[in-house]
Amino acid sequence: MKLNERQDRLLRRTFLDYQQTSGFLKQPLIVNRAEGLYYWDVEGKRYFDGIGGIFVAALGHRHPRVMEAVLRQMEKLTFSPPMHGTSDVALDLVERLGAVTPGDLNHVKSYSGGSESVEAALKFTRQYFKQTGRPGKYKFISRYFGYHGATAGAMAASGTGKRKTPFEPQMPGFLKVFPPTYYRDQFDSWEACNRFCAQTIEDVIVNEDPDTVAGVILEPISNTGGVITPTEEYFQIIRNACDRHNVVLIFDEIITGFGRTGSMFAAQTFGVTPDILCGGKALSSGVIPIGATMAREAMGDAFFGPPEEDLHFAHGHTFAGHPLACAAGIAVIDEIVEQGLDRKARELGDYLTSRLEGLKRYGVVREVRGRGLLRGVELVKDARTMEPFPDLGRALKRTALQNGLLIRVDPSWFAVAPALIARQEDIDEMCGLIEKSLTDALEEVRRPGK
Repeated sequence: MKLNERQDRLLRRTFLDYQQTSGFLKQPLIVNRAEGLYYWDVEGKRYFDGIGGIFVAALGHRHPRVMEAVLRQMEKLTFSPPMHGTSDVALDLVERLGAVTPGDLNHVKSYSGGSESVEAALKFTRQYFKQTGRPGKYKFISRYFGYHGATAGAMAASGTGKRKTPFEPQMPGFLKVFPPTYYRDQFDSWEACNRFCAQTIEDVIVNEDPDTVAGVILEPISNTGGVITPTEEYFQIIRNACDRHNVVLIFDEIITGFGRTGSMFAAQTFGVTPDILCGGKALSSGVIPIGATMAREAMGDAFFGPPEEDLHFAHGHTFAGHPLACAAGIAVIDEIVEQGLDRKARELGDYLTSRLEGLKRYGVVREVRGRGLLRGVELVKDARTMEPFPDLGRALKRTALQNGLLIRVDPSWFAVAPALIARQEDIDEMCGLIEKSLTDALEEVRRPGK
């Protein structure tokens, strides 16, 4: 699209997430409408939303049930007094979330987004150990290439170097291990690689001294690492290690939660229940910012006692438990449950994978990863040497936008996460646009003089 003078001026007065404005100005995108699986820009061009905005629009854009729920709530209550009480709709969301989480993750608090949910989980864990006789447990173990949010604690837990280094020094007490993909070429099988990487987490716990380690925080499927998808055994090994050393296991399901991986949560997909689960993004299908932290009931009990003991969680946010956001969240959960959209994501995800696997005929795809309707494709120069192909990724980002397709493109991989309401013909449309964009990108990078 072409910018007018006003748009150009205003873009230079703000900033865009994780990209240089000067680069954005060469191929800008300003949207002003969305419906279902599509966006339209200010010039009227339509774009297939293959990434749910940013893993958010689980039910597509402007889903009628969610919109109606918010409008009904607007007629009754738009804000409740957080220092004096809560709202009935906030308690309804506590009930709904507790009904769909695995195990006894029924101690629930909603926030304004995923970063807040992770931040709360970290603080909750540290205070929990202080109040249960283990005040020395404060360290957290996470993974390189993982991303947990942009706030200070969540950023310290993240393993994305360039997103962190401008703000160093980071908060102390955060340790990193490598994900399975980092070592995969050193093992005969993916399963063996996962066993080794899971064991490194217990090795760090032991060598740091278990009495100092509070938690392990992981994304079940790591987006920023290239949709890294470990084995079920990987998570069971980590679960067992946490149990042995009294370490809290936290799943960051900001991206994987609410039907995305073929179950309501990836914890259910992989068959391992954490002690704390963080959700966000899809919980309102993008209508209103929302996140949630769900902990085991026994952990919540540690914050309940006589007033004189002052055992409350020393944490709060102005817009936590916002009535409109809670109404949206309830509508999303009810729609996923009633329509079986989590099961549908599992079935449609298999079809999506078969279409993406077809891209291997171009000789530049190493692997298709993911579960359900969250899939990633790793790009390589040569499928024999497996050398990364960042030039292709950069070109694909440009050609996808030109062809009216929004996907998440990193120089060495791309990810798709279409809405759970998608049909097989929608997957065909999206994959057709992906294939055209990939062939256009290949033509660009292979052009003489490039």
